[in-house]
Amino acid sequence: MPIAFTPAEISETIRMIETENLDIRTITMGISLRDCAHNDVNITARKIYDKITKKAEKLVNIGEDISKELGIPIINKRISVTPISMVGESCDDLNYFLLAETLDKAAKEVGVNFIGGFSALVHKGFTRGDEELIKAIPESLKATERVCSSVNIGTTKAGINMDAVKLMGKVVKETAELTKDKDALGCAKLVVFCNVPEDNPFMAGAFHGVGEPECVINVGVSGPGVVLNAIKNHPELDFGGLANIIKKTAFKITRMGELVGREAGKRLGVPFGIVDLSLAPTPAIGDSVADILEAMGLESVGTHGTTAALAMLNDAVKKGGSMASSYVGGLSGAFIPVSEDAGMIRGVEEGSLKIDKLEAMTCVCSVGLDMIAVPGETTAETISAIIADEAAIGMINKKTTAVRIIPVPGKQVGDRVEFGGLLGSAPIMPLHPYSSAAFIKRGGRIPAPICALTN
Repeated sequence: MPIAFTPAEISETIRMIETENLDIRTITMGISLRDCAHNDVNITARKIYDKITKKAEKLVNIGEDISKELGIPIINKRISVTPISMVGESCDDLNYFLLAETLDKAAKEVGVNFIGGFSALVHKGFTRGDEELIKAIPESLKATERVCSSVNIGTTKAGINMDAVKLMGKVVKETAELTKDKDALGCAKLVVFCNVPEDNPFMAGAFHGVGEPECVINVGVSGPGVVLNAIKNHPELDFGGLANIIKKTAFKITRMGELVGREAGKRLGVPFGIVDLSLAPTPAIGDSVADILEAMGLESVGTHGTTAALAMLNDAVKKGGSMASSYVGGLSGAFIPVSEDAGMIRGVEEGSLKIDKLEAMTCVCSVGLDMIAVPGETTAETISAIIADEAAIGMINKKTTAVRIIPVPGKQVGDRVEFGGLLGSAPIMPLHPYSSAAFIKRGGRIPAPICALTN
């Protein structure tokens, strides 16, 4: 059924857009490439290119048309595809670099800013194709502009593949080195997951899961500025009242997202999938999750009370969104990417926000340690250990966690790196000086927790 809006709701939405940075962060078209598999890699590449350019040829134009007609900013138009490790595995020549180039070429042809799905799911072990794709990640992210990569190394049901964790530390380091001329920008397009969702529309982690339909439209909404203003307008409320205000705000944001998603699906002739109502910040002033937490009464993000404030925010956002739509999915909550959030950057520079507090915050937010720049001398084993810690949080708590970490060659603590655009800028954060090498060297698999036995 169509969504009905009152004149008051329309006026309120216009105000949110004009003064509070409300936008549709992305409409992401998911495309299944399972029927593109062939034993000849060149034929596979051609089929991938032809299918993407045919399915998504109108995506950007329709997104822009909807934005103009409804007056709602739609910032990004993106594509997610079946994990390429699966699609390319039937090829006699496992040339995943060629497939990455093909994805990039197709993305440029249809005009999207990112394409996700150069991915592998290895939480319980590797196939031949998984190993070859992971080896190809550094060179592929160096050579392409719009391709994003993700690897899932753990789940609550399977445990954590520590061999994959060890390998991904090396992959992150190699990617940083190969893209050092751009301050390791390749690492901003690479994320390592535990409990990865199959319908996430946000990059760099988006891919089109095997349980998804042939083609689908998923929408990512973002409204930290709207939530911030709602809190600022009610300084008298206790936390119960504050939670209600956040729920009502998330309800309104989600309704707007579903409206755009259903309209995009209708015009493109594909089903609407989900609306991901994550509060995804930008470097713009007033569009910060950290500012929301500080508006609750914290002097600076990262101080004592931050985790409790974030837990309440995340829960209220989910409750409000779930009442607005029956098709909420993806990650849906609050993101805390350091480089993309002006308030988080300020907290790091002021010394109130450190890596340990960020890790604690990931226990209650949407995803994990995101867009964190660290010294270029950070070892692969240290990066692997950070990934393992985040995966353990996700595995035990039955939630998605992830790591998108950027060891910037030549940079030290106190330096700053500029990525530009939505990726923002990041101060180089200090890490513990002690080694985790012997821990990572053990390999094997950390067994699934007892909470996995729910069948």
